[in-house]
Amino acid sequence: MAIAEIGDKTQLLALLLAARFRRPWPIIGGIFAATMANHAMAAGLGAVAAAWLQGPWMRWILGGLFLAFAAWALIPDKLEDDDAPAQRDGASIFWTTTVAFFFVEMGDKTQVATAALGAQFQNVLLVTAGTTAGMMLANAPVVLLGEAAAGRLPLKLIRSLAAGAFALIGLWILIFG
Repeated sequence: MAIAEIGDKTQLLALLLAARFRRPWPIIGGIFAATMANHAMAAGLGAVAAAWLQGPWMRWILGGLFLAFAAWALIPDKLEDDDAPAQRDGASIFWTTTVAFFFVEMGDKTQVATAALGAQFQNVLLVTAGTTAGMMLANAPVVLLGEAAAGRLPLKLIRSLAAGAFALIGLWILIFG
């Protein structure tokens, strides 16, 4: 699962959160909590979730959501204009990360793979543990490295690149999905 996550949109989100908040441990905790919840749901739904995600209406919803994420990524935060890190407490960063990761994982390849594994092995606990471990192996190093390099990262450029990536994913889903 960790290999499937390399270069995925969740890694980009992990980097953005690390650069923005510069507090790696609440971010890593949020990634863990969101992944456990999301993958437990996917493993539990198994074959039902996999069949649900194949419908043509889901392609339009996912494509539209990614285009909306692209537009949203272009809207700067007030603190970001000053290139200052966001000053939030650990709990706020944890919940921001948890909610963001939970929704970004919806319809992602790792969620679909988790649903397929849940249907195949019918062991929600082991499938959830394994896929969550893979996500953590892929994303925790990005958060730690991103936090260390945050002072040298151009947040406006990263925001633009994220918007472009989300737009490309949305268009890809709508055209080829």
